[in-house]
Parts: sequence; C-alpha cells; structure tokens
Amino acid sequence: MAVVSESGLKKMLKQYKYRDLTVREITNVISQYKDLKPVMDAYVFNDGSSRDLMSLTGTVPVSYRGNVYNIPVCLWLLDTYPYNPPICFVKPTSTMMIKTGKHIDANGKIYLPYLHEWKHPQSDLYGLIQVMIVVFGEEPPVFSRPTTQPPFPSFQAAGPPNSSYMPGMPAVSPYGPNPNPGGYPAYQYPAGNAYPATAGPAHYPTQTPVSTVGPTRDGTIGEDTIRASLISAVSDKLRWRMKEEMDRAQAELDALKRTEEDLKKGHQKLEEMISRLDQEVTDVDRNIDLLKKKDEELTEALEKMENQSENNDIDDVIVPTAPLYKQILNLYAEENAIEDTIFYLGEALRRGVIDLEVFLKHVRLLSRKQFQLRALMQKARKTAGLSDLY
Repeated sequence: MAVVSESGLKKMLKQYKYRDLTVREITNVISQYKDLKPVMDAYVFNDGSSRDLMSLTGTVPVSYRGNVYNIPVCLWLLDTYPYNPPICFVKPTSTMMIKTGKHIDANGKIYLPYLHEWKHPQSDLYGLIQVMIVVFGEEPPVFSRPTTQPPFPSFQAAGPPNSSYMPGMPAVSPYGPNPNPGGYPAYQYPAGNAYPATAGPAHYPTQTPVSTVGPTRDGTIGEDTIRASLISAVSDKLRWRMKEEMDRAQAELDALKRTEEDLKKGHQKLEEMISRLDQEVTDVDRNIDLLKKKDEELTEALEKMENQSENNDIDDVIVPTAPLYKQILNLYAEENAIEDTIFYLGEALRRGVIDLEVFLKHVRLLSRKQFQLRALMQKARKTAGLSDLY
C-alpha cells in the first residue's frame, strides 16, 4: 500500500469533527510504525447501523522471551476522536488463534486501563501502542494454530462484546447509551470480512491446546467441550443482559441526577425571590408607618391652626427668622403704605375734596420719604444676599 500523504488523510477524514488533531496523530504513528496503514472502511455497530471510519491496520512489534513478533492489530477511530478512545482489536491471520485473557476477549477486542481512562490530550495513539506493546510482551494475544488441528471456519462476531475480560473496569461501557460528544450506540464487532487477513507468514509463540477442548482424535467433539461451550454461551448471554440492565439503570440515574440539579437550582431561585419579597414587604411596612406619623402631625397642625385662626394677629403670624429680614419686611410694608396714600390723595383731588396746593405739598413729602425707604430697602436686600427688587 502506498504511503498516504497528509493531504490525502485530510481528504479521507473530511467528516471527522477534529480532523487536524486526528491527522497529526495518525501521521506521527505511521512514521514510527511503518507496518500500520490508514484504511477507510465501514464499521458496523451493535444496532446494525454502519459508519465509514478510519482504521490503522497492520502489525506492531512485540518482544516476547527474547524474540520479536509482529502482532496484527486494527485500531478504529471514531469521528469524535481524540475525545473518544479508539476501538481496538487483535486481527489474527488464518494461522493464528486468539488467546483470551484479561485484556483480550474471544472476539479479539482489546481492553486496557489506558483505553478506559482515555482523556485528551493526555492520551494519544502513540501512547496507546506503547502500552499495547508492553502488555502483549507480558501476555501474547495470539498463538500459532497447531498443525494437527483442522482449521476452524472464520469466526463471525455477533452480539455485544464479552465484558468478562474487563476486570477492574465498570460494567457500563463508555460507548453505551449515555450522552457523549459522538452520540454512538454500543459497538458491534465487524463481521465476516470487516477485518481482512494480513498477508505473509508470521511466527508466534506456540501454545498447546488442552486435550479436552476441541475435536478429539477420532474427529468427535468431547463432552467437556460441549459443556464448556454451553457454559460460555450462557455466561455471555447473562453478562450481556446484565450489561443492558446496568446501562439502562445508569441512564435513569443520570436523568435523575440532572432532575435533582434542576430542582436544586429552582429551589435556590425561589429562596432568593422569597428573600427579596420579604425585604420589599419590610420596606413597605416601614414607609406606611412613616406616612401615618406624618399624617398625624399634619392633622394636629391643622387642628391647632383652626383653633387659633380667630385670635391670630397678622403681625404675629409672619415672623422673620432674622432681624435683617424683619427690617426689610417693615421697609417694604411702609413703602407700600406711602404708595397707597399717594393714590388716595389723587382720588381726593379729583373729587374736589382737597385743592391742588395741598395735594402737591403732601405728595412731595411722601415721595421724598418713599425714595429714602426704597434706597434703604435695596441696601438691606443686598446685605442679605437677595436680588434687587426694582
């Protein structure tokens, strides 16, 4: 297969949400591990739906007991990668058999704490392959098929994965019905030709099968084999049902938690509203009490004024606050009195009560007096800081 360029990868990953991050990691991995090739293929999920996903297919070198073996693997990358972990499989050739263990199930799916605790950007493809190499070096995931044993037909995966090979990991799959950025349903292993066999011979550590498992020498299936097969099938079905129940319970629990959070927020808002209403009620009551007191004071003042109105002297009602203001008030009153006197002298002259000589004499004296009063009043107003009256 020709080396895929970075522009070619971007074109293949055009539907990926985080294309640039994914291309960067793939480029880094294939530059370190030349046998891994990027392949775009259809991946089938448990619900029967399929999606075109990128996979890294090939071999990784694993050192086991002083020898280096090329272990065939297939790493599927979701379109939400790197925020969701890859789906990893061991992909045995026709001369190999899967060796199940705590990290590999019968379908070849790989379970690692690194995948379970996947978190971008701390986790990446290069680190995942490094962990695989270390784990496979301690416990090889495949072994050579014995030459005396007739080859079994290709295994076609169906149904949910066997979660019994996931010790220390929760029963709820991180790709279950719980909400996630990709929104994928539970995964189903690709069936039939989803994982094409890797061409070329390879050497793997040999493991001799147990005598009670598989066909006997006369070609018949032993009783122990049938019993083990039945037990395995029942166990897988029970675990599958348990996983479904756990997924459903987890989804209900998440919904209840969200409802609880919403109720807590609503309760807090109601408490704040009640507190504000109590404060407003307190302010209104205080203002009502203040208005009642003012109303009582005005009522008392009105009653007092009504009782004293008959005996009140106009000169006693208006009392200036300072002697200067009192002087200005007296000057203004006297000046207006002279103005009224001159007016009535004119009326008397017109009616013939007084003659012209008497009128002119008194008007001259009153006018001189009025001028002096006005001049004195202007000076007093200026001293008091009041505006000019004339």
